[in-house]
Amino acid sequence: MDDQTREAVEAAAFRRLLAHLESRPDAQNIDLMNLAGFCRNCLSKWYQAAAADRGVEVDTAAARAAIYGMPYSEWKARHQRPATADQLAAFEQSKPSE
Repeated sequence: MDDQTREAVEAAAFRRLLAHLESRPDAQNIDLMNLAGFCRNCLSKWYQAAAADRGVEVDTAAARAAIYGMPYSEWKARHQRPATADQLAAFEQSKPSE
């Protein structure tokens, strides 16, 4: 596979991931962190860093909107639930030590 095709395939897979996450707002960020070690906010930071690597400035709000499909504050108001004690305990156990 040539580089151009590989990048197109990777971009399509990324768009599919975003569409899947958009269709599953019940998958809370803390659940994603506990299970996979990353969440939508992580993806937005990676998106922002990838843009910066290419000389394009994308602010945090724009990066989050690209990942969430709407402004982050709107997504939080519509979909984010308070973390349970069990979720927070699992996060404390699984988060990387600094």
